[in-house]
Amino acid sequence: MSLLSQTLARVKPSPTIAITGRARELAAEGRDIISLSAGEPDFDTPEHIREAGKAAIDAGHTRYTAVDGIPELKRAICDKFRRENGLDYTPAQITVGTGGKQILYNALMATLNPGDEVVIPAPYWVSYPDMVLLAGGTPVVVEAEMQNGYRISPEQLEAAITPKTKWLILNSPSNPTGAGYDEDAMRGLTDVLMRHPHVWVLTDDIYEHLVFDDFRFVTPAQVEPGLKERTLTMNGVSKSYAMTGWRIGYGAGPVELIKAMGKLQSQSTSNPTSISQFAALAALEGPQDYVETSRAVFQRRRDLVVEGLNKCPGIVCPMPQGAFYVYPSIRDLIGKTSAGGTVITDDEAFATALLDETGVAVVFGAAFGLSPHFRISYATSDEVLTDACDRIRRFCEGLV
Repeated sequence: MSLLSQTLARVKPSPTIAITGRARELAAEGRDIISLSAGEPDFDTPEHIREAGKAAIDAGHTRYTAVDGIPELKRAICDKFRRENGLDYTPAQITVGTGGKQILYNALMATLNPGDEVVIPAPYWVSYPDMVLLAGGTPVVVEAEMQNGYRISPEQLEAAITPKTKWLILNSPSNPTGAGYDEDAMRGLTDVLMRHPHVWVLTDDIYEHLVFDDFRFVTPAQVEPGLKERTLTMNGVSKSYAMTGWRIGYGAGPVELIKAMGKLQSQSTSNPTSISQFAALAALEGPQDYVETSRAVFQRRRDLVVEGLNKCPGIVCPMPQGAFYVYPSIRDLIGKTSAGGTVITDDEAFATALLDETGVAVVFGAAFGLSPHFRISYATSDEVLTDACDRIRRFCEGLV
């Protein structure tokens, strides 16, 4: 009898975490490593949020809370949705979890049965398909090519939906591409969904505030109110407020779904950290200066990286609408050989050789379901990004 379950055998470790770990190991050995694999802001959490966390400790808010969030935070989340997205929810329609990942996981675990299908546009965040598999469902991957702006079309969505489809997972702006669906593009998808009332929508809005130029963020239930009763809108404080380690995510949806997710959470992690909940409350209710300040910094970094990568022979890097990632193509580099003797057979070979020969850690495209590409997170300083782009350019110039 095997110790490990068959369910566990369906999933893989997170490639982004694995590559970040490998970069740390090499750095610990004394190598000059630039890690562009982790997706988290490099800024400190804003001071008023940190102070709220300290005040929560001093006030004795260090005990168990309600399983899926304190009432004050749920009310603040309702206010956020009303203020920023034009969506009205009651606290009974809100759930708070240990990061956005738990919200997604709880929703899929609470709703999927064997044979249920989940439509996932690719490139996708690496955890989506594996969460579906852990919950017993079947991922149905729809490729969004670079020439289409890394967005799926209404026709592609229509073709992917079957009687077995339970969910569509939509992430805009996207990890790993930074691509976003504006109102017209989102309307095209919501029109399809309105023709298929058995399909639910799980929208990952975690990069909502990190949008650039004239791109305007919209979420599905905002564009099509008829979808609200079968949509779980997920968001959180990690990216918008540099609070990745605080581990607070939240979701809004129909009461029946929220109750089911709370039931699951009561038998897994129970409540999110009490201190982090009070810090998240301060983030949502307090000054919002940081959001705009960080957005402007990330836009400048985006421009720097896109320009730098497009100077690399054989790399084509589109301009993202949001988040803090780029997802360039290396199609013209496949089959070449690096200065160190590695044949670039695919994007994983490219990323491995790049790390070994230049010390730059990126995530290969196959991890996100679309090759031959790689992902860079530009959530680091201009100086580091300039150095990384220079190393990548020299690496590409050395390919034969």
